[in-house]
Amino acid sequence: MPEEQELFVEKDLVQVTVWCRGVLHNKEARDVAVALAEAAGREGKYIQAWENYVDLPDRVHVPVRAYARISPNPIESKYIYENESPDIVVLITEDLIKGNDVLKGLKPGGTLVVNSKRDPAYIAKFLTDTSNLKAIVCVDAAGAAEAQATLSGAEGATDATGIGGGWAAVLAGAVAKATGVVELDSLKQVTIKPDLVEIGYQQAVVKEGFNS
Repeated sequence: MPEEQELFVEKDLVQVTVWCRGVLHNKEARDVAVALAEAAGREGKYIQAWENYVDLPDRVHVPVRAYARISPNPIESKYIYENESPDIVVLITEDLIKGNDVLKGLKPGGTLVVNSKRDPAYIAKFLTDTSNLKAIVCVDAAGAAEAQATLSGAEGATDATGIGGGWAAVLAGAVAKATGVVELDSLKQVTIKPDLVEIGYQQAVVKEGFNS
């Protein structure tokens, strides 16, 4: 039988998938996705950012996802609901590596960014398949900032707290350092605490060689 193929294969499209625990950390996941997308938009790129409501984000502590797509070209797959082949995966809390296939569909050369004090090599022990993983990035976002939560609407419709006031800013800075998907200055311009973006950029520990 022929191998299953993606409906759309876009050479320059970057897909970002952010994992979190429902309700309490929805905002952090959403802010990572939105901050990266908005920063890329300032650089003239085509963007999308949204949450996966199939994951039931209104249930406390259930693993849920938020997504971003960034491309220098118009996004052809904009109506496909999930990121089938992420280039970058972000974990809002490190415990999500247990019991969740967070690297499912990861493209070769992909990057995993984790909110953790631990060394990337320790995180790698809990991953079942690192064959497509170029780098693991750890940054202590929880030690640098307080988590931001909005309980007035998980979808963010009534969220007036601004983008990137907590862990998300630190994690987005780490993503920028490890992948170069957006410029640091662009990211600072779209977050309410650019100093936290700088911390994430400077303190992120990036290690490669897990796909060998």
